[in-house]
Amino acid sequence: MVSTHPTGVQHSGSQYLPQRRDTKANPSPNQELLPLTARVHNHDLLEIGGCDVTTLVEQFGSPLYILDEETLRSACQQYRDAFKQYYKGESQVLYASKAWNCLAVCAIAASEGLGIDVVSGGELYTALQAGVSPDKIYLHGNNKSREELILAIESGVTVVADNWYELHTLVEIAQPSQSIRIMLRLTPGIECHTHEYIRTGHLDSKFGFDPNDLDEVFTFVSQQPALNCVGVHAHIGSQIFERQPHQDLAAVMVQWLRDAAKFGLNITELNVGGGLGIKYIESDDPPSIEEWVKAICEVIQAACAAENLPLPKLLSEPGRSLIATACVTAYTIGSSKVIPEIRTYVAIDGGMSDNPRPITYQSVYRAVVANKMSSPLTQTVTIAGKHCESGDILIKNAFLPKTEPGDILVVMGTGAYNYSMASNYNRLPRPAAVVVANGEANLILQRETYEDLIRQDRLPERLKK
Repeated sequence: MVSTHPTGVQHSGSQYLPQRRDTKANPSPNQELLPLTARVHNHDLLEIGGCDVTTLVEQFGSPLYILDEETLRSACQQYRDAFKQYYKGESQVLYASKAWNCLAVCAIAASEGLGIDVVSGGELYTALQAGVSPDKIYLHGNNKSREELILAIESGVTVVADNWYELHTLVEIAQPSQSIRIMLRLTPGIECHTHEYIRTGHLDSKFGFDPNDLDEVFTFVSQQPALNCVGVHAHIGSQIFERQPHQDLAAVMVQWLRDAAKFGLNITELNVGGGLGIKYIESDDPPSIEEWVKAICEVIQAACAAENLPLPKLLSEPGRSLIATACVTAYTIGSSKVIPEIRTYVAIDGGMSDNPRPITYQSVYRAVVANKMSSPLTQTVTIAGKHCESGDILIKNAFLPKTEPGDILVVMGTGAYNYSMASNYNRLPRPAAVVVANGEANLILQRETYEDLIRQDRLPERLKK
């Protein structure tokens, strides 16, 4: 567990509120800690999307994921509009839905003109059921099953081929005269200074074709009538603050476009992946969405001009930077334990089953007490989950006001890889989720029940009493 102290003088939870709109006309959500609509009303209670968080907990229970629709839409719009502003060719933003794939999130992203990046048959099915147009869905994954590939082909989505096995499988299952729309995922050999487990662009990666095999791959694809190769794809990692790696990536990918033309492949799409980071703690300083997009567009256009190549359709796949800040998780505080001169534990009614990132990636979060937003931060506590694991620690050093059982703890930045990685560890039902907008809250994920936990269980007759 990484321990990172906030910088500067700590006053109250209100210090984490977004910058006022009159001082920052169009704030980039990935540079804020709380959703854009976060406010404190006159009863000292945290409000998101015009809804009082404590009332939401009373109505829907806790733990509770609270998704702010305005923040999500703002991030979608900023990506979409920035590409239109800075790129002279055609562009398409895809939501990397592994961050949080559910009907409502896919539908919101699609309504803002975004496509959806999926990595499994389940994510693909969800996107289709949410009404996303198949021509805006791209299927990724390093080991797609035959069934997943058949579903993708029958649905008319684009398959991002990751390896030789997939290419050969696609050729095998193709029907006569069928044209399967594919892209090729290549490993660019660019390494980013991020967590080992989420670094995917370097050569030692399970993802993508080795660039040394490029000629062989292009040769094979060019000889397969069933494969309509429309583009190339690369992704170099996640939670990235640096601009240079993505600029280097863009230049490398344009070289791939040039090389593909030598094999008669008409590559018209270039997908630079995603990976823009967000602000989880005060010291995090990611570029804004607009800054990131502008840098990508400039280097792609310059590289294409240098190679005398027409501008490809430019795709990107943001995930975390679209959804993370838009969501918070509300918990109810329960027991506490004081170990003199060592630490104070404050326990909540959730933990690693609804947010596995701290125990998996040593991720760091900030939290506020929703019903004590102006109270001074007078104590440093360790927020402990309720699971039977010593490592179930959500925040090692949380700076909070004096807390009591029943207080509502709100952890920020939980929209990405929280619900999507949630489990039933210790047989805890997964939490509910609501989307809030203009004072209205709508359930988008129903809280699981104990009956749900055993729904797929089967008890053999010989074990029944």
